[in-house]
Amino acid sequence: MSDDAFLRHRSLLFTVAYEMLGSAADAEDVLQDSWLRWREVDPETVHDPRAYLVRIVTRQSLNHLRGRSRLRETYVGEWLPEPLLTSPDVADDVEFAESVSITMLTVLETLGPTERAVFVLREVFDVPYAEIADAISKEPAAVRQIAHRAKQHVAARRPRVDVGRSEQQAVVARFVDAVNSGDLQGLMDVLAPDVVSVADGGGFVRGAARRPITGADKIARYLIGGLSKLEVPFEARPTWVNGRLAVRGEVGGALAGAICFDIEGGRITRIYSIANPHKLHRLDEEADLAR
Repeated sequence: MSDDAFLRHRSLLFTVAYEMLGSAADAEDVLQDSWLRWREVDPETVHDPRAYLVRIVTRQSLNHLRGRSRLRETYVGEWLPEPLLTSPDVADDVEFAESVSITMLTVLETLGPTERAVFVLREVFDVPYAEIADAISKEPAAVRQIAHRAKQHVAARRPRVDVGRSEQQAVVARFVDAVNSGDLQGLMDVLAPDVVSVADGGGFVRGAARRPITGADKIARYLIGGLSKLEVPFEARPTWVNGRLAVRGEVGGALAGAICFDIEGGRITRIYSIANPHKLHRLDEEADLAR
């Protein structure tokens, strides 16, 4: 009986953990730990299994967040969230798609563990303050203050640009055409002058820049120049990643990375390139997300 409730809410629980951690692998670990704890619970004593399970997952996620700071200190280069292959339907829920975007998850990395948990539960999943307070062992009044600060923090750091699907498709198509044809000028034309590129190779990918690169000219030359040195063909293909149209990169037919974008005014303003091979396992099967 208790297992049935866990399975019924599994998509939601995975999404909660993933948004708190930015890692599908860590989210799965959290769900495994949470399931073991749920098995020890008498279901007859739980009036709201969904709320109870969210509380368990929140606490396990916080434990993960608080324990991984040392790992981040030794991470090679820039750290970006683990990308997920999503269906185009996820993008139809604009607010939800924004919440799981690589852009938002990157911004959430700038929050402390408690602030991140409160923001995700309140702003994404609309969990009542009293339930959040129970999950993080704080008073509701304190949770309201944390939520307010976290919301202000996120609002100051995330781009608030309304980009329709047709504009996304047009921009990504131009990027794909330029990269696949080696068209330096075509690539520069689709990049904003002050575009920033952030790459995550985790120290495993030789061509991944370990620091952000700024400027259309520098980024275009770095990208086209790097691809021209490959011994086997590189192909960029449009795909849906974390609720947005993105690019799947393949080298010799093998998955090499995901490239996600921020777009404004018909041009790319920020590029997120995730090439760390340990973060690419979720790009061949659509993730089951829910809220």
